[in-house]
Amino acid sequence: MIPIRDSNPAARRPYVTWLFIALNVAMFLLWQPRGACDDPGAITQACAEEIAFTYCHGAIPEELTSLRPLTELPADTPEEQQASALQQLRCPEKSVLGSLFTSMFLHGGLLHLGGNMLYLWIFGNNVEDRMGRLAFVLFYLAGGVAAIYAHVATDPWSAIPLIGASGAISAVLGAYLVIWPHAHVTTVVFFFFITVIELPAAIVLGLWFILQTFQGVGSLAVGEAAAGVAWWAHIGGFVFGAVVAWLFFRRPREEEYVRPTYEL
Repeated sequence: MIPIRDSNPAARRPYVTWLFIALNVAMFLLWQPRGACDDPGAITQACAEEIAFTYCHGAIPEELTSLRPLTELPADTPEEQQASALQQLRCPEKSVLGSLFTSMFLHGGLLHLGGNMLYLWIFGNNVEDRMGRLAFVLFYLAGGVAAIYAHVATDPWSAIPLIGASGAISAVLGAYLVIWPHAHVTTVVFFFFITVIELPAAIVLGLWFILQTFQGVGSLAVGEAAAGVAWWAHIGGFVFGAVVAWLFFRRPREEEYVRPTYEL
């Protein structure tokens, strides 16, 4: 299922949501090196720089566990590539805790970026509207941090960098589910054929969370590295967002979403 919009209008313009989307896109297009390692057989200086950038600005579980930056790349990096990348790797002065935040604005490719921004565009405006702009900024960043540490808990000594806004956006999804479970979400459904239907947020986001949980449990057997996706960051962010929304922003029953109707 792919959500494309919801039927839950916000009362105010979601400036913070737009800002987060703009920052993610700007970081990807203007700051983050990308595409140099698309050919696994080509060992180039540009690819080495891309690897080094990810290690310098991504959230690495081993660093967050020891609170010390890595001084070399993992041994499984190809020897020539490792030697070249180490020339670019200037991370002894890296802020380990700062990487918690820089990692939230980096992405592994256009599909990764586009999927995350779609979910933030659809669900972020209402959560921002409910929480208020300043609270939403703090909530989004705290959700991203909680998501990263949920991932770290599954493999605290991994040296693989974690990048992406998925954890913070998962927190937004968890909050949306708690605050507006009955809001209708227009969704593209793939089931033998492709169709577009409206479903309650409880179904769309509930199924999303169940899928993440199944994938996360499966990744414990093969390891997050083999899985290629930080499923537990998604799970941790979602649970964090749901708990915060339940404790502080849950709507009274009489204020719950009511689908708009028109009288003739």
